[in-house]
Amino acid sequence: MQELTSLSKLISLEGKTAVITGGARGIGLAITRRLAEAGATVVIADIDATEAENIIVQLKSQEIDAHYVKCDITVEAEVRHMVDYILEEAGNIDILVNNAGIYPRKSLEEMTGQDFQNVISVNLTGAFLCGRYTAEAMILRGNGGCIINIASIEALHPSSTGMSAYDASKGGVLMLTKSMARELGKHDIRVNAIAPGAIKTRGMLFQTSPSGNRSQLKELKLFLSRIALGRLGDADDIARTVLFLASDMAEYITGEMIVVDGGYLVS
Repeated sequence: MQELTSLSKLISLEGKTAVITGGARGIGLAITRRLAEAGATVVIADIDATEAENIIVQLKSQEIDAHYVKCDITVEAEVRHMVDYILEEAGNIDILVNNAGIYPRKSLEEMTGQDFQNVISVNLTGAFLCGRYTAEAMILRGNGGCIINIASIEALHPSSTGMSAYDASKGGVLMLTKSMARELGKHDIRVNAIAPGAIKTRGMLFQTSPSGNRSQLKELKLFLSRIALGRLGDADDIARTVLFLASDMAEYITGEMIVVDGGYLVS
């Protein structure tokens, strides 16, 4: 009988470097903490230097090997610099989590071409640029790797109004994931996506507060009423799924998207 690899070894990220875009807050911060707990060296790539550097100080105080690089993921030169910086500081990149994203609500009547392009630039083009240059580094190193794209249930089913640009961007992320997985598999690089549902973040909590837009509040309450598990998700629900996909627990999974929505899409 073949000896099974121990669970502790399967889930361990010791000796690996993980890059998390938008890793200083919300879901990104939860991901950063979980990957660090599993033993990875974590690198936060974020446009907000103040918040990111404060998080790095906190992580280092817990004896976590953590780094920060300022990066606007919509600018190709900055993404290339980010990858070069990480290779210089950490020596390699094993895991990329494309988490950074924006979700402004604007109706079709209000939306301009520039509004639409701004969302596509961050959510889709940014994921492409980070994936493309990180994959290049992984290929040159020759030890494979893992790319995880944070998509959304909006990639599968529009759930609310004013989200046309966001929905289009996340639908693109899903297909980008599948295409990259097919192309990079020969290099032992796995590419997967996660589709969060309603997750408790500062943005979500603001929208569901009494100070939020009244029509949005009504729509969100209806949304929440359809969640089979009857509650909002927590950022750590997504972080634990990222950890699974980043670890050897998922070493034969690529080109897939895991829905983490508490059962919204099935209700």
